[in-house]
Amino acid sequence: MGHHSVAEHAVFNFDLIGVSRLAIEEVEKFRLGSFTEKSQRYIKLERDFVLPEEIKCSKFEKEYSDTIHLQNEFYHKSFEKLHELVFKKHSGLAKDKKNHRMIEGWAKEDARYIASLATEGQLGMTINARSLEHIFRRFASAKLKEVRDLGRSMFSLVEEIAPSIILFTKANDYDEKTYDELKKLTPESLGKARTASNNAMLVDHTPQADSKVVAALLYATSGLSFDKCLSKAKKMSNASKKKVILAACQHMELYDAALREFEFVDMTFDMTPSAACFGQLKRHRMASITAQLYDPSLGITIPDSIKEVKMDKEFKDIAERTSEFYLKIKDSVGPAAQYVLTNAHRKRVLMRVNARELYHISRLREDAAAQWDIRRLSGEMSKLAKKVMPLTMMLIGGKDSYPSIYEKIYGHPPKVIAPKLPGH
Repeated sequence: MGHHSVAEHAVFNFDLIGVSRLAIEEVEKFRLGSFTEKSQRYIKLERDFVLPEEIKCSKFEKEYSDTIHLQNEFYHKSFEKLHELVFKKHSGLAKDKKNHRMIEGWAKEDARYIASLATEGQLGMTINARSLEHIFRRFASAKLKEVRDLGRSMFSLVEEIAPSIILFTKANDYDEKTYDELKKLTPESLGKARTASNNAMLVDHTPQADSKVVAALLYATSGLSFDKCLSKAKKMSNASKKKVILAACQHMELYDAALREFEFVDMTFDMTPSAACFGQLKRHRMASITAQLYDPSLGITIPDSIKEVKMDKEFKDIAERTSEFYLKIKDSVGPAAQYVLTNAHRKRVLMRVNARELYHISRLREDAAAQWDIRRLSGEMSKLAKKVMPLTMMLIGGKDSYPSIYEKIYGHPPKVIAPKLPGH
């Protein structure tokens, strides 16, 4: 029909099996797909891992396998102790067998911090043909051979049934060379990475954000130009601006998205999450995310529970051995060296998110049922956001705390109390 958007009407479902955690990160970079990943938080890991072609049959293969076997043995050993710990700490909850799966999940999610990025996973994916073509083209230029092979395998399944809508699938200079050429221009004087906490830093934000959200809300209902609405908003008292935002949120329940006008202001965060934390953060694909490679020099994140069962020294020893092996093979195998790193290792992530999306992140990730690592990070993001746009962020918080936040601001609870959610 002369334009490529027609391809969006063809939809494919894939089951990606035995794919590494590292490769799954590459798959989930694509915004316009739906992904359901088998969670390492809720399943007990076996000892399956990917041996990448870059390391297979090399002088590093045995040490690579030995390192991951060591990690996996610690995973199973620590899980037993963590299982005993969480059931003891939550003995009241444990009296009801219905809670056993949830409590056991807490042990699994902390034990997995020592598991490698080579650990095999499974991912269900639904995607339209236009986005799928984009994946094929990007994967053809990927640095990891596993990702290139995955793209070819997926393409072989669709090329015969969709020959006229999957057209541009070859590697190209833009995807293959751009970042390498940018790296050559990166000044060496910037220095090397140093150990960092996984705290979030707010490095940029929309100035006068509260006024701009008010202006966008006025624009939606006034028929005036945005310039006039913004001029009016800037002249309004803080109390008057608060009144507009309160009106915009007064009927909002915990499951409602903030109005779209909240998208006109944003924040940029620089952070160093663990791989376990990033696995959840990356799912918020409406944000803009630039992630560096995993880097042992940024340190590791150790769950408090590992310290409680007095296994933190062994954890650190294994992580240190892992980091040393990574450095040993990094120059020879390139980005494939990351496979051996663990869920505790960190990477730098730059994330720009608008206010509406941050509300969504907070509702989901600050909730009491959320995993502790992402809950801590999203809580930091919310606190920083409230400092620069206090009116816009008045109602931010997890699902569990939303009714009390609402009541504190409006003087009464939300009109409709949502049903109790699993895990609360």
